[in-house]
Amino acid sequence: MTTDLPSRSRIVHESLRAAGIPGDIVVLPDAASTAALAAAALGVEVGAIANSLVFWSDGEPLLVMTSGAHRVDTAALAERTGRSAITRASVEQVRAATGQAIGGVAPTGHPAPLTTLIDEDLAQYDEIWAAGGTPHTVFPLTFDDLVRLTGGTVVAVV
Repeated sequence: MTTDLPSRSRIVHESLRAAGIPGDIVVLPDAASTAALAAAALGVEVGAIANSLVFWSDGEPLLVMTSGAHRVDTAALAERTGRSAITRASVEQVRAATGQAIGGVAPTGHPAPLTTLIDEDLAQYDEIWAAGGTPHTVFPLTFDDLVRLTGGTVVAVV
């Protein structure tokens, strides 16, 4: 039931429903603030975890949805996407851009839409899992749903 969800996760839930995405937000007993923890809690491959990483690039936040099996190569990604540079956003920048805390950033439910890049390797999974607005919440969706939900551009991130 959505009233049992943390307020940030209720916002994410509403955004998912507005986009026609049926997956329910799951509240985990322990925080899953890393891909490895989330994968272990869900019993899935770490690569099926869609990490929401917020960077700063060309004066704006940049959301990169990457497979939990990868580390983003920011220099290569900047070159590939024509950006001057991509650097890790500060805690304050993440909170301002998403309204969510690091370790629980969802791909949706933000105060305003974010420019989003999506790791092409997530496409190999029938189901992927993303954070639901807090480190204790996650939800399932398909790769196509993630692209549609975020309006993201699919790229190689490594």
